[in-house]
Amino acid sequence: MIRHIAAVALSLSALSALTACGADSSADASAEDGQVTLTIGDQAKTLQTIVNASDALKGAKYKVKWAEFQGAAPLYQAVQAGAADTGYSADLPALQALSGGVRVKNVAALKNDGRHVGIVVRKDSGIGSVKDLKGQKVVVSSAKGSISEYLLANVLKQNGLSYRDVHVQYLLPTDAQAAFASGKIKTWATFGVYQAVGLEQGGKLLVDGGDGRVSGYGFINASDKALADSSKKAALTDFLGRLGTALQWTSTHQDAYAKAIEQRNGADATVARTLASAAYSKVLPITSDVNRTVQGVADLMNGIGVLDPNVDVAKSADTSVLK
Repeated sequence: MIRHIAAVALSLSALSALTACGADSSADASAEDGQVTLTIGDQAKTLQTIVNASDALKGAKYKVKWAEFQGAAPLYQAVQAGAADTGYSADLPALQALSGGVRVKNVAALKNDGRHVGIVVRKDSGIGSVKDLKGQKVVVSSAKGSISEYLLANVLKQNGLSYRDVHVQYLLPTDAQAAFASGKIKTWATFGVYQAVGLEQGGKLLVDGGDGRVSGYGFINASDKALADSSKKAALTDFLGRLGTALQWTSTHQDAYAKAIEQRNGADATVARTLASAAYSKVLPITSDVNRTVQGVADLMNGIGVLDPNVDVAKSADTSVLK
């Protein structure tokens, strides 16, 4: 069972080893040529599955083309190259894109409870609290600047420790999963289905991202070029409203959403339920509270040398798209 979950995990989400491709999803089958087309950047078919399963695009007066990628970095590269109009990620990958000069603006916030990110330790590790991590090696998935790394940095700070008090190693989630299962590593900062797999493989949850230990925010952002096109901007405003309705649907139809993940991503039922439970539940406008919270993420990661140069989160938003 665990082996099967791990095998499926390899193909899902930063979670999924998808190649970049576009798939047209006409919002209105009778649409005339010349209609506005939004190319929506996605990871692991996440947004596409939610939107299609909830039938959220019914009656829309524009077309949607999906651009699928295996993670945030290639997605933002595509946005920079003009191959997608929008990006989609957790807060820290969006900050990294902005820090790296990708010409996007955050146009809407996504929210969940943060519990899909966690630090898992082996039950025989002798580690019972965050303070016990001092001097320990901690494996972070998946790359430098992940949301898992932010959780680690933040809980160390909250417990009076420095980031230099631990020895960080970066491993892709599937490599880390194999090393954790074999006992080669005993502390793993990870997320989503990998967190669930780690707990099944002799792990215990040391701490998760709930109660504000991670922001719980993600972002939909749009390229400067798309925002300068008034027709695309209007379509994007409508799309965000429909996405909000679709996310509400996932909250009230979690079984149906999990089934859609099974059918569209090839996941088994256990993995599908894990992914469904970790979904964002709301689309929110970019407010001063959102910017202030995420600025705290940026400042902490800049302080430990992970985000450089730092980002002014408020100046990186376009609040006119979603009021």
